[in-house]
Formats: sequence, C-alpha cells, structure tokens
Amino acid sequence: MHRVAIVGRPNVGKSSIFNRLLGRRLAIVYDQPGVTRDRLAAVCHQGKFPFEIIDTGGIGDNPDPEFAEATHLAAAAAIKSADLLLFIVDGQSGMTPVDQELADQLRRSGRPLFLVVNKIDEQKHTSFLDDFYQFGFTTVMGMSAAHGRGMNDLLKAIEVQLGETKQEEETGEVAIPKLAIVGRPNVGKSSLLNKLLGEERSIVSEISGTTRDALDVNCDLQGTPYILVDTAGLRHRSRPDTSVEIFSAMRSEEALRRADVGVLVLDATAGVTAQDKRIAGLLQESMKPCLIILNKWDLMQKEDGGRMAQGEEAQKIRNELFFFDFAPIICLSAKTGQDVKRLAMALEEVRQAAEIRIGTGELNRFFKQVWESQPPPSKGGRRFKLLYATQVVPEVKRPFHPPEFLLFVNNADLMTDAYHKHLLHTIRDEWPFAGLPIRLRLQGRLSREEQDRRSGFDGTSSTKKEQTLKKNAKGNRLGG
Repeated sequence: MHRVAIVGRPNVGKSSIFNRLLGRRLAIVYDQPGVTRDRLAAVCHQGKFPFEIIDTGGIGDNPDPEFAEATHLAAAAAIKSADLLLFIVDGQSGMTPVDQELADQLRRSGRPLFLVVNKIDEQKHTSFLDDFYQFGFTTVMGMSAAHGRGMNDLLKAIEVQLGETKQEEETGEVAIPKLAIVGRPNVGKSSLLNKLLGEERSIVSEISGTTRDALDVNCDLQGTPYILVDTAGLRHRSRPDTSVEIFSAMRSEEALRRADVGVLVLDATAGVTAQDKRIAGLLQESMKPCLIILNKWDLMQKEDGGRMAQGEEAQKIRNELFFFDFAPIICLSAKTGQDVKRLAMALEEVRQAAEIRIGTGELNRFFKQVWESQPPPSKGGRRFKLLYATQVVPEVKRPFHPPEFLLFVNNADLMTDAYHKHLLHTIRDEWPFAGLPIRLRLQGRLSREEQDRRSGFDGTSSTKKEQTLKKNAKGNRLGG
C-alpha cells in the first residue's frame, strides 16, 4: 500500500490535515505546539483507492526539547518510507527560516513532494501562496484544514501522483485483528511495540506520558498479520497533566473499544498497582479477549541474587487480578527481547480457543449434568429453568471472537448473580477458552401475545428456524 507522509514544523496544522484525509478525528488537535510526538498512521479510504497516511511530529523549532531528537528521528523514518510527502506550511504566518531549512532537507530526500499551504480560510487569503513559490516546488496547493477548503483538490492530486495501481485490499472476508497495547504510563508499552516491529516506530522515554496518540501500525508476528495499537498511558482522569492528557486518555479508551484483543502491560518490578486494576477493569467491561504481559522481567531477581520463578509471580498477578484468571500471563523484557516471541505463541493459543465450536447435543448434556449436580436456587418461590442451549455462531467472522452461548430459559429474571458465576466457572472448567471472556445470553419464554404473533395469528408466519427452536425447547427441558 502506498504511503503518504505529512511533515512540517510544529503547529502548522499537520494533524488537522491528517484527520481530514482520514475522515475522522484520530490525531489529537490542540492549539499548542508539539502535541504530536510519535508517528501516527492510518488508511485513507476517501479516494478511488486506499493509501496509508502518516502524521509526524513537528520538525525544527521544537517547543519540547526533551523529545526533539526522538521526534526528528521518527519523522525521518516516516519520510524515508513514504511514496509522497505533503510539506505543510502556515499561510497566515508566512515563510519562516525553519520552513526554508525544511524545504532544503526534504528536497534532498528525493521523494515526490507537494507543498501544501494551510490556513487559506478565505478567497482573499490565496495571495499568501505567492511567497512560497520561492521554494521552487512544482506543486503548490492552498487549503484550509479547519474548513475543508481545497481537500478534494488535494485528494485528486494525491491519486494522480500515486497512480491507480491496484493494491491488496481487505475484502472483509479475512479481517486483520487489532491488538490494543494498554497500561499505565511508563510500563514499557512503546518499547514492546518497537521490539515487535524491529524498528523505532514509537518514541521511548523514561518521562511518563511520552505517547499521546494511539498509534496503529501493521505488524507480522511469527508469520501472522496484526494491527498493533500503542495507546497513550492511561492515568486517573482526575489527575491529568494537561488538556492533551485528557484527550489521550479518551483516545486510549476508544482504541480499546475498537480492538479485537487487549494486551495489558504491567511493570514486573512494581507489581499490580491500583491504576493497573482500573485499566484491567476497563478491559473487563469491554468484554475483549485479553493477555497480560509482565514487562521488565530482566530486572526481577530474588534477594539472594537468584532468578524469580515465573509461575510464582504469575500466580501473584492472578490473585490480584482475579477477574482475569483466564488470561495467559507472559513474562518478558521488551528492552532485551527476552521471551518476546512468547507473545505470538500466546496469541495463537487464544485464536485457536476462539475457533472451538461445541455441538448442541454435547452442550445440552453438559448443562443437564450441571443442573443435576447443583440446581439453581429458587427466587421468590420460583426456580430458574433451562429449556435449551446453543452456541451462537457470529454473523461476521472475526478472529478472537469470544464464545457466546444462548440459553432459552423459563424466565431470565430468575437467574441469580451467584448461579451466573457458577455457570461461567463450570463452562471454563470443561472448556478453558484461554484468554477469552465467556458471554451468556438468556432468552426468556415469549409472552402469549408474542407467541401468537410469531405463530402467524397476526397475519405473519413463523420462520423454519423459530419452529425448530420451539420444538427443540419442548424436548430438552433441563433443571426440573
């Protein structure tokens, strides 16, 4: 897939243009220089064919000296890999010495380049373009990212430059799973991402809060394609450093919602903190498959200097995060690369578990034994009864889809929380489903009016599938 990199000095509107091309707000936009530090990549689908767009941190005149060198290195890597550069300048600020220096650097890169003069918000601003022709670039375009002015012209020019070469596209039949790498600040998320990619894609620093955007990047793990999402470190909402930190936390939570798998990174030297538990709670609420990584394992040693036992440490983590007792725990070191390959092995284990399909007969025999060994308690003088059970086959096939079971019952309200947990535990004892949450969906008996409607008394006819379910439900009443 073709790559288009957006470059320029800080606060000229690069992230706004990135969002416009993408058609949604992914990059953080804020009236403060230096907000974008990492490379941020996503696929633009607005034109005739998709292409990858990369938003880079501001180059030159850096307002954040702590990250100046790392930001420049990340931008340089993006430039090197791009098929087209969009050099963004601020039309209302005019040409600056930093712009001139950048123009010379980008010209030496040898990459095709469009000079895009941003903040041409009105027709009378078009005269601002005149000064920038001095750079000597063939294509000079004016636009307004804030108002969308000139966006169609920019898209058409990009299409012409890249050509309409057919690219390999996702057809929807085989979806590439997204892994959201989450954790509190400075536990090593970006170091892990860089180690998995084999390049310095994400900025690594001991200063917490370095990563502010959620970065999407394609990755191949032991021959299997994934999309990795390195999220900004989640802090407590009541204690953000700046407004940008608030946006970063929101973006990280959004990344969790759209991910297929959550990879929770913990600092092995610090154990499980209250903030780790809060982030794990977000994962639990999302009902997403999960793996737990104990990073910085190379620093773990006993008091006598011996090596820590991974099994013992993993059990401590399970005790702290008891609601994630099904999640595989991998002890590794992103810094040294120790046991990083085990992540791909654990992911494959979870993927295979998601492919397990339990036959309807086997499932109903299992539940019958569960009911006989421990019947559900009565509630208000009535007892919860199971009529029929089946595993739901998802309409859209995606990897890592958590197992879901549909239980036809006499009254869903009679299910107690304690018995619900008991059912989940007994299912997992029989089928572990490593790394996967288990979903139980209850379907109570239909009211007489609903039965009449589905039976055709309201002028409609019931479907063959509904008739089969009714027949099976009558012949498979469990629990007495």
